[in-house]
Amino acid sequence: MMNMILAALFGVLVLVIMFLVASLKIVRQGYEYTIEHFGRFTTVAQPGLNFYPAFFYQVGRRINMMEQVLDVPQQEIITKDNAMVAVDGVVFFQVLDAAKAAYEVSDLFVAIMQLATTNLRTVMGSMDLDELLSKRDEINARLLSVVDHATNPWGVKITRVEIKDIRPPVDIVNAMARQMKAEREKRANILEAEGARASEILRAEGQKQARILEAEGRRESAFRDSEARERAAEAEAKATQLVSEAIEQGSAQAINYFIAQKYVEAVGKFATSTNAKTILFPVEATQLIGTLGGIGALAKEALGDKAEAPARPPVPPRVAGPFDTGAA
Repeated sequence: MMNMILAALFGVLVLVIMFLVASLKIVRQGYEYTIEHFGRFTTVAQPGLNFYPAFFYQVGRRINMMEQVLDVPQQEIITKDNAMVAVDGVVFFQVLDAAKAAYEVSDLFVAIMQLATTNLRTVMGSMDLDELLSKRDEINARLLSVVDHATNPWGVKITRVEIKDIRPPVDIVNAMARQMKAEREKRANILEAEGARASEILRAEGQKQARILEAEGRRESAFRDSEARERAAEAEAKATQLVSEAIEQGSAQAINYFIAQKYVEAVGKFATSTNAKTILFPVEATQLIGTLGGIGALAKEALGDKAEAPARPPVPPRVAGPFDTGAA
């Protein structure tokens, strides 16, 4: 009898231990479990050790609360300008409310996939091909706004939507390559023409400045020449005035000065002439010596020398030349 009682107590103890073990719920970090009471949702078990009486409470759904990535498969989309492109992308999302994610939608992953696919077609189908290729950031922002708004009742937050690749048809790619090449050649020709134009302008400006400087130089030279002639004329007039005054005062040496000056100039022209081979003097050389003596006397008189002029050197006897006619 005693053994039967001990066996019964041992069996009860084992059942209690099994009940306690079945009632303990260990939730891993990054997950939340929904707890159901006879099939009805009651609460959410947080990460760690939780106790819920077995047979009365059970785990309904195990929800991943970490941010997750959903790969959107490649889609064939017709753009606004009737171009067929292949597009694929990724969706990043995170569950914020485990109860809504478990009971507001039947299959969360399938629902998000279908929602992202349909909105991808809607958004990108309303744009031209050029806009699809150049406005990825705008497409991502529009998709994020639409999908996040649709998944809000499910307790899901769409954190990011990214278009991975956009592949136009091969013929369109070739046409775009030719267009890009033509545009680059056009810009190169424009830049080359602008460079040539700038070079011509600079060259013309340089020539203009050179002509201006040359004209200014000629003007300055003409001004200097005119000033020099004016000063020479003033000097000549002054000399003429002085000679006239000397003649009025009865000095005959002034006349000799002018005659000697003109005579020297005439002889100098004979000497520098390119056609002259033989020089014939129409007067005797002694007359030139006398004239030069008159110039010296005039210079002494102008300097205020009161002494008498030196006696005129004797004239040497004249030697008859082969062309003389016998006249004195």
